[in-house]
Amino acid sequence: MPTVLIVDDEPSILELVRFTLEDDQIRILEAADGLTALDIARGERPDLVLLDVRMPQMGGVEVCRRIRQDPALAGTRVVMLTAADQEADRARGLAAGADQYLAKPFSPLALLALVRGLLPGAPPCPET
Repeated sequence: MPTVLIVDDEPSILELVRFTLEDDQIRILEAADGLTALDIARGERPDLVLLDVRMPQMGGVEVCRRIRQDPALAGTRVVMLTAADQEADRARGLAAGADQYLAKPFSPLALLALVRGLLPGAPPCPET
């Protein structure tokens, strides 16, 4: 079963993303800050990490860099899911190794389609 780690310091965003993605075919993990996210990623080795850019203790760009530097996490896909949507923000996220960048506010269906496309073995997104 694919595992997704959602990392955001806003409880409402964590809840929305979990509600959008969680089903019996995707395991969801959550973290509210960058340091916790890194600990969970190293321990659980998720298939995908959804990262906010601006968070307490360690920002998403740095978390992404550290994931990319860790050989044990080489296969982990990273999506920056953030309100930081300036071109410079996107460039920093992608330069840190993010696979995709999705700006808030986002469509839950767009998020679901993106995640299903990135996860190995995930079922296709249902038709709307």
